Amino acid sequence: MTTLRQRKGSKGKEPSPAAELQSQQHNCCSEHHPEKILHGDWSWGAIIWTSVGWSVSVGLGLLCCIYVATLHENDLWFSNIKEVEREISFRTECGLYYSYYKQMLHAPSIQEDCCLGCTSMMQRDAPVPSHPHMTIINRPRGAGLKELIHDNLTESKRTINLLQRMNIYQEVFLSVLYRLLPIQSYLEPVYFYIYTVFSLQAVYVIALYLTAWLLSGSWLAGALTGVWYILNRVDTTRVEFTISLRENWSLPFLALQVTAITCYLRPQLTTLQQKVMVWLMYVTTFCFCLTWQFNQFILLVQALVIYTLDCGDFLTTTQVTTLYLVQVSSLLSVWFLQFCNSMILGSLVLSFIVAALFIRHCQPGVKTGSLVVRLGKVLLHSALVLLLTVTINYLAKKALQLRSDEHIFKFTKSKFALGPTRDFDASLYLCEEAFGLLPLDTLERLASTLLLYPYVLTLLLLCGMLVAAALHNLSRPSRGSTEERKGAGEGQVAAFRPDVAYNLLHTLFYGLLAFSTMRMKYIWTGHMCAVAAYGVCGTELWTVLLSALRCNTKLLLRLVRYVVPVVMIGFLYYKFWPKLMEELSELREFYDPDTVELMTWISTKTPKQAVFAGSMQLLAGIKLCTGRVLTNHPHYEDKDLRERTRQIMDGPGENDPDLVPATHPRFCDAIKTDAAAYNALFTRTFQNKTFHVYRLKKKRKKNTKGSSEPSVTQ
Repeated sequence: MTTLRQRKGSKGKEPSPAAELQSQQHNCCSEHHPEKILHGDWSWGAIIWTSVGWSVSVGLGLLCCIYVATLHENDLWFSNIKEVEREISFRTECGLYYSYYKQMLHAPSIQEDCCLGCTSMMQRDAPVPSHPHMTIINRPRGAGLKELIHDNLTESKRTINLLQRMNIYQEVFLSVLYRLLPIQSYLEPVYFYIYTVFSLQAVYVIALYLTAWLLSGSWLAGALTGVWYILNRVDTTRVEFTISLRENWSLPFLALQVTAITCYLRPQLTTLQQKVMVWLMYVTTFCFCLTWQFNQFILLVQALVIYTLDCGDFLTTTQVTTLYLVQVSSLLSVWFLQFCNSMILGSLVLSFIVAALFIRHCQPGVKTGSLVVRLGKVLLHSALVLLLTVTINYLAKKALQLRSDEHIFKFTKSKFALGPTRDFDASLYLCEEAFGLLPLDTLERLASTLLLYPYVLTLLLLCGMLVAAALHNLSRPSRGSTEERKGAGEGQVAAFRPDVAYNLLHTLFYGLLAFSTMRMKYIWTGHMCAVAAYGVCGTELWTVLLSALRCNTKLLLRLVRYVVPVVMIGFLYYKFWPKLMEELSELREFYDPDTVELMTWISTKTPKQAVFAGSMQLLAGIKLCTGRVLTNHPHYEDKDLRERTRQIMDGPGENDPDLVPATHPRFCDAIKTDAAAYNALFTRTFQNKTFHVYRLKKKRKKNTKGSSEPSVTQ
């Protein structure tokens, strides 16, 4: 196993709170927003203040990027370890994804890379002069983009299209970009890769910063957001030790999309600015979908947010339709690039959007009548949408013969005791801590940085306001279609800003997702920082508090909105800066000699056509470090691969409560005993303290040649 060890040497009558709140919201919308200059305010004060805000956002983004890059270097001593050790540090599926970047880099030319395939593939023991850590070997023709489309190394005895099966366009793009840029002489490929991922963390922080700035009207909210994101690094990102995970590529684009949606829902935008925002929403949604295989499930939650806002009459018909079509067009664009991936066409989110738009078109009078009548219509409307969604999705999967994503639904049903709890695929997820419930110590850590308290207060206040506004919207007379097209800035919708409503439901829905599955907390916690900062620097919370104290004046409101975040940032600096410096001063070193020995042995002592079986996590490393053929791997979104991975039986009953010990020993333990029954089938070819490698004996047939399949056990 891998260990990290220490390096050696190292007053009057006041208006009502509601009226004052609506007035302050309007002032907040136009006070110091980043797009203020676009609305014609070219005063020196506005220019300087906005420039300072943008500078602070870039500074915090770079600070976060440098911070995680330094932690990665300090934990592994990445600059000093051998290439094989660097590759081993890409654990589990991270190694699988990085192996395709490595494979694409060694095409003879970009033209061959994009059209004909390449003639070489990385391995070690043949140093490249310009990069002392990087090694390659020659392979037969067929690598590069062509080999990704017709791959027969990732799954033995199968030829698969990796660009269709996996979300690895980012590796393809980076490999081509690295070859085009004049940086090969001073920047190794691995550093180009990891620095790109770390740079996306800067984009992530800037996106959250802008969202908080747009919501509150003060870039101090953005600054507080960035500080909170960095201080809560354990719960906001894990990029420093899981660099290649798809979420580290996609979540920055999701944050940018939320920023674009927030700006799109603001009432002050001109027609041209709205069109620009729509294109930004499309581009960011497309990039998000292209870089993560779970895009359909994340967008489904977002579609539910849009649907809820539509039912509450917070958005216009044009806004709702536009947001839905952005999602659909992005998914279909990815479907096209992924060689018509059926998993996208059979996704729940596409079925839901089609159902929602169709039922809405067939029921134009949903938003008419009294409050009780409209509530009844909304319930009926929702039931019809749900029924049609299930029907469309069922028919689509039957027509496409789609079973690639059924393990996700098995996992969901087993997690909430709605289906078999002994299912192999579901158990494979449920046994992992990352797919369990969110631990309560997460909330303790968030509270220690003062993030949780303003977040909860803001959430409670805004939820109450949202419910009141929704009931008010549903009880008012319906507006004509012409008036509705004027936008969400008029009528009752202005009582609760649509951009605030979207972000509130966004954090609520994804918060529930995070509490149900710990791995999904990284979608929630970053946006949580922006919402909490909006609560501290916005007008809503302070208007209610100051009104309760009978001292709500514009001067005092502005004072607390600027003083409180500055005081909080000062306190956080005083409390956590020494801890950050101490953390950055801790120097460790990557140390995993057993895995290094295994990979070196495989590279030098086994034929290039050897096929390896073993744990999915280890096989991903074998693919990266040695280029050998695998039987299975951690990318689990394929029915046939899941069937191959499954090595045990579930037992006679789907929910058999009376489990008994097996009559036979565990295979990985029994094979090490050298019993005759196992020696007749396997030959031990390698052994160290951690790993045992066995070669499967095959009966020789006349005029045929058999190939051995090593099996790796731990």
